Amino acid sequence: MNEEVIVYPLHGRAAKATFPPTMNSKGHLLWPLGFSAAGVYSGIKSKPTPDVGLLVCQHPASAAALFTTNKVVAAPVIVGRKHIAAGRLRGVVVNSGNANACTGKRGMADAQRMCQMAAEQLNCDADEILPSSTGIIGRLMPMEKIAQGIERAAGCLGDSVEHALQFADCILTTDLKRKAAATQFKVGRQIVRIAGVCKGSGMIGPRLDTKTGGKHATMLAYLTTDAAVSPAVLHRMLAEAGENSFNAVTVDDHTSTNDTVCIMASGLSGAKISTPAAKKSLAAALSEVCQSLAYQIAADGEGATKVVKIRVRGAATEAAAKAMARMIANSPLVKCAMNGNDPNWGRIVSAAGMAGVEFDPDRSVLTLAGAVVFRRGQPAEFNAAKVSGDMKSPEVQIDLDCRAGKGDATVWTCDLSKEYVTINADYHT
Repeated sequence: MNEEVIVYPLHGRAAKATFPPTMNSKGHLLWPLGFSAAGVYSGIKSKPTPDVGLLVCQHPASAAALFTTNKVVAAPVIVGRKHIAAGRLRGVVVNSGNANACTGKRGMADAQRMCQMAAEQLNCDADEILPSSTGIIGRLMPMEKIAQGIERAAGCLGDSVEHALQFADCILTTDLKRKAAATQFKVGRQIVRIAGVCKGSGMIGPRLDTKTGGKHATMLAYLTTDAAVSPAVLHRMLAEAGENSFNAVTVDDHTSTNDTVCIMASGLSGAKISTPAAKKSLAAALSEVCQSLAYQIAADGEGATKVVKIRVRGAATEAAAKAMARMIANSPLVKCAMNGNDPNWGRIVSAAGMAGVEFDPDRSVLTLAGAVVFRRGQPAEFNAAKVSGDMKSPEVQIDLDCRAGKGDATVWTCDLSKEYVTINADYHT
């Protein structure tokens, strides 16, 4: 457990690279002042890896959260929406191995009981705890194991790198990699730190509610900062950051019942986020961390061999750019071509045309792996063998310039491999 926790750079190498390269070599989830965490094995998972965790602030923290927009909503999400309404939390209690989704009244009672158990250990109110679960849908929670896990986790809370790693591990399901990010900035003479961890490998097509805040895998992300910032400002920043990060990553475009992003701000840096300059700095740092985490999800997609970065620019509107980028990213034909290193650009152009937004191929230019392959409605001459070779890189870039406006959007995905089918065919059984 002496591994250094470092950050995956947004524009760095992807799945085949040493994971993760550094953004800030000192940063980890508990790097901001005022936080502690733990992750323990309680027997929910069949393998002896951490499956229950606590992330705690030493006093009530300013907090904000975003949740799934799936109409099938897991019990912890329903409870979490209520508990975050006041904008204050003492901590998060989370388990993996069981989603507590589609579990009826019993599931609701179990999610509330998880909060009560954590609150008893932390000497706070149950509504100051945000619950999260990830794992298989439709199974009742093993509450005796959960109770033992929460008690054990509370007994070994700490703020070291090892504790951050334990918590990062306790949220994993089909993930092959931990996902962590951290950065810092100054407000006057005071240093503000912000960090996060997330999980996500399959069932990834987050559509977080960024308007109101309001095997089965899930996207979960937890962020900490020691900035002194109001819940309202924190929520606005999280919504903006989430829209351009977690809502811009897809593996299979399957929005989970449990998707949750939560941030807590301890205020212990003493840096007040009140001026326009300070707000701009915090927003930029939060966006940087969230985008790094989102990129890591794409890099660790189930069966993935590479990240595929799709940028659509020059679209009529930003919404149009997002729609086309996501349509390309979610095309099974495009994703299979990426896996086979096949520069079949026709699949990309036709996917863009399916998005239901303004798009004129006769004005557009498509670049694949650095080579122009389509220009103004017709093929461009390119070296197919070279492009295919370049597509073997850990990251493949697709750039579609629509030349119709100022709309610009980026979406990250991964290729579609035979291993993805194997993982998901065997997940439940």
